[in-house]
This record gives sequence, C-alpha cells and structure tokens, in this order.
Amino acid sequence: MEKPIQFCPCCGNRVDYKIPLGETLPRHVCEQCETIHYQNPKLIVGCIPEYQGKVLMCRRAIEPRSGFWTLPAGFMENLETTSDGALRETIEETRAHVEIGPVYCILNLASFNLVYLFYRANLVEPVFGPTSESSEVALFGEEDIPWEELAFLSIRETLVRYFKDRKKNRYLLHQIDL
Repeated sequence: MEKPIQFCPCCGNRVDYKIPLGETLPRHVCEQCETIHYQNPKLIVGCIPEYQGKVLMCRRAIEPRSGFWTLPAGFMENLETTSDGALRETIEETRAHVEIGPVYCILNLASFNLVYLFYRANLVEPVFGPTSESSEVALFGEEDIPWEELAFLSIRETLVRYFKDRKKNRYLLHQIDL
C-alpha cells in the first residue's frame, strides 16, 4: 500500500481505510462525501530505439539510480497514449526522434506498484544527446551494452529478450513478472 491518505482531496474531511460496499479490497474512503480514493499502479512507458543494429541508451542524471544506464522511459502522463508517452520520454531523455513500433514487453513489478511497457522503435537518424535527465546518450551493440551498469532489472530483462529475439529475427510480445 502506498502512503495512507489522511484527508479527502475532494472535501478535506478525514478518510477511513475500509472495504467499501460492493468492493473486495480495502480502500481510502471519505467519511463525509463517501468518495473512494483508489490507489493504482503507476505505468512507465518507454522504447528500445534501434539504429543500424545498435540500441540507444542513456545514462541517468537523476535519481533513482543516477549514473546508471537505461532505455528511455518514464511515467506516463494524463491525457496521453502509451505510445505518445514513450515518444515524449525518448525526446526528454535523449533528444532523439524515433518512430514508435509495436509493443514489445510488459513487465509487472507488483511489489513496487509499477508496470513497464516498452515499444520497439526506429531511431530516425543518429541525432541525440544528453538532457537534464541524462548525462550521456550513446548507441550500443549487444557486445557493448554496459550490463553491470544497468539501472534496473526491468531494463536488463528487456534487453536480454530483445537480443535473443533479434538473433531469431522473430520478436515476441513478452510479459514478465519481476
């Protein structure tokens, strides 16, 4: 469970943590206006940008895991599609313009209340660079991936499957529970 809600954002009164009528799980419920405040997993969207057999990655300049390498990805915003979010995050973290392809990988991190969704993508041209969110951006062949410096297990698991699929020239949709 995330940090408990103490006061209702709708009316300002106290909330209680209980199982509302018709529900099966405990929720934060306002004692006054009876609004149920759901707390759901966060969606992280990103892509695997490829250019001439190499993958574009960025070294994080922000926490968590500042200084470690990752694929461009971040939290989805309201009013955007998952592919729009992946495109936005790629630009924000790498300054690169990509063509978003099919969904490639869904990773469930239930213990962290997170879901990752990665798309395959084509880097339009080899134009990219660091931003306020990344200190370095580079193209890597499989043999050059900084495996010991990857920021998250989700990135490792995605890349391992990606390179296996690429060798077979058959890209599957992967669902991974971490």
